[in-house]
Amino acid sequence: MELELGATLLAPLWMLLAFVGLGWLCARPLAIDPRPIATLLIYIIAPLTFFRGLTLGGPTPSHLLLTLGLFLVASLLAIAVSRLVRPFFPAEEAAVLAFSAGTGNTGYFGLPIAMVLLPPEGVTQYLFCLLGITLYEFTVGFYISARGQFSVRQSLVKITRLPLIHAFLAALLVSGLGVTMPAMLMDSLEVFPSTYTLLGMMIIGMTLGRVSIREIDARFVGACVAVRFGLWPLLALAAVLGLQALVALPDELAMVLLLLGVVPMAANVVVVAMELSIRPEKGAIAVLLTTLAAPLVIPLYLGGLTRLTGLQ
Repeated sequence: MELELGATLLAPLWMLLAFVGLGWLCARPLAIDPRPIATLLIYIIAPLTFFRGLTLGGPTPSHLLLTLGLFLVASLLAIAVSRLVRPFFPAEEAAVLAFSAGTGNTGYFGLPIAMVLLPPEGVTQYLFCLLGITLYEFTVGFYISARGQFSVRQSLVKITRLPLIHAFLAALLVSGLGVTMPAMLMDSLEVFPSTYTLLGMMIIGMTLGRVSIREIDARFVGACVAVRFGLWPLLALAAVLGLQALVALPDELAMVLLLLGVVPMAANVVVVAMELSIRPEKGAIAVLLTTLAAPLVIPLYLGGLTRLTGLQ
């Protein structure tokens, strides 16, 4: 299984690294500022991407339960890490680390793998789990990050201005009322998911293009890697084993949970850090290193975890 997964990862990995390289070229020779692009992602591209996905997916109560569950897990983990690391890191770095603890590259990197490994129902379940993590990023995660340098009131005001929440509620309303969106509108929104991936990964390269060797913080990067590739796989394993003991957990849902636990760090760590001006270069280094390690780590982790959970 490890060899098969390694081959599966090659195409998405090289694609993502090519996007990072494009971003680096934009930052170096062209001197393009990535901050307006981060703002565009947060306020325009991400909301439209998830509005389209939700209206096409037709959420059911069981799907929304997955979204709620992953939202709660991500939020609680970020809050716990935030309190744990405060004594050891400056406020801004602790905020970035706490934000990264609750999320992962479940979209840009994890979704292509899910589409190869899982049946259609499993992919749908993965998408609603992904939605829960994304909602965490732009609500609780954004608040925790903002609290690194803003007051409670300022942080909450920033959250209320995030249109992803409005897009989520609008999509639920459209689906609940049974409204059929015009085909022309849905066709025009097809470009946004690929744009979201492209710009999200390019921002990592743009940020790295401004980083010097002196800015590499091994302690901070090590903490990020430990949470992403140490804590999350253990949580995923515990969740699957616990659910298997309580209910008849479908194999595809078990694989969804395991995959969520082994993806690299989220590119949105850089996007949110850039929007809030809280050391995006440190987040970019950690995201790049975990992405480079993913082709080795993910096949090994998934192979071992599937054996432990009886999926093999």
